[in-house]
Amino acid sequence: MAALLRLQALFSLTLATPRRLPSHLRCAAAVASPLPRCLPASASNGSPEQRASETDLESGLYLVATPIGNLEDITLRALRVLKCAHVILSEDTRHSGKLLQHYNIKTPLLSFHKFNEREREPIILKRLHEGEAIAVISDAGTPGISDPGMELARLCATEKIPVIPIPGPSAAIAALSASGLPTEEFTFARLEVSAREAVTQIFYVPPHGIHQFLLDAASSFGNSRSCVIAREITKLHEEFWRGTLGEANEAFATRQPKGEITILIDGSSISIDETPSDDFLEHELRELMAKGHALSTAVKLVAEATSAKKKDVYALALKVFGK
Repeated sequence: MAALLRLQALFSLTLATPRRLPSHLRCAAAVASPLPRCLPASASNGSPEQRASETDLESGLYLVATPIGNLEDITLRALRVLKCAHVILSEDTRHSGKLLQHYNIKTPLLSFHKFNEREREPIILKRLHEGEAIAVISDAGTPGISDPGMELARLCATEKIPVIPIPGPSAAIAALSASGLPTEEFTFARLEVSAREAVTQIFYVPPHGIHQFLLDAASSFGNSRSCVIAREITKLHEEFWRGTLGEANEAFATRQPKGEITILIDGSSISIDETPSDDFLEHELRELMAKGHALSTAVKLVAEATSAKKKDVYALALKVFGK
């Protein structure tokens, strides 16, 4: 009896004071932990019998956000969906295969990118109508945001197929949170006619395009506008460069950065109530139309980015460019 009591005391002490594993073992233990079971989204609200009998995801298109660099930046829900889906649509199957292998996920991958998405869409819609659960992932971040998936999501919504977002990492929000620039308001991924906006603006820029982007940005915003260049967010070589656009052009003139780049530009200090001149509006309209925008679209973009009224911009456009 005494021996049993000593054993119970030793067991209780072990539970109350867990030993701290070495860092490499703690990481291995975290990775090796089992994934959540494949339960439907509604299982937590169903009856015990329903929860016991259903083991698959409900049919629908799941837009699953994946890590933007660090493989640990993925949610338990995302792992469950990727494990339980019938198929995973992937922008780059080789790249995505590394993520699935890391978490021991065996779901088949099907390539889905800008060069084959139109060809794949009818087959995918057919499988969805037949009751399958299909996940979509991009190389990093949320699919459909500067990545394939937007048109497929639109088609599913049109055909009353459930579209379920599985949120996760965002390079834009991660960069914004650490930028030190105003975060109350911001715009994302539009360079045209944005120089007069008073809110922080965010752009995704490919490494090979940073030099031209910085030149164009300095021309539109001015060399003195503050900016932040965030690179390789969450990865080993994460970097936040801060300065003006003029300084950025000097700093990166002979430097070719690698990896994903997010550029944030401070908003204009000019009052939003200041009415732009007709010359400025005409210049912005010409720039947009030269890039292929229709007259009506150019008018809309200029009106949104300035304090000018849309009807006044449209009247000027008709006067300058005709119908």
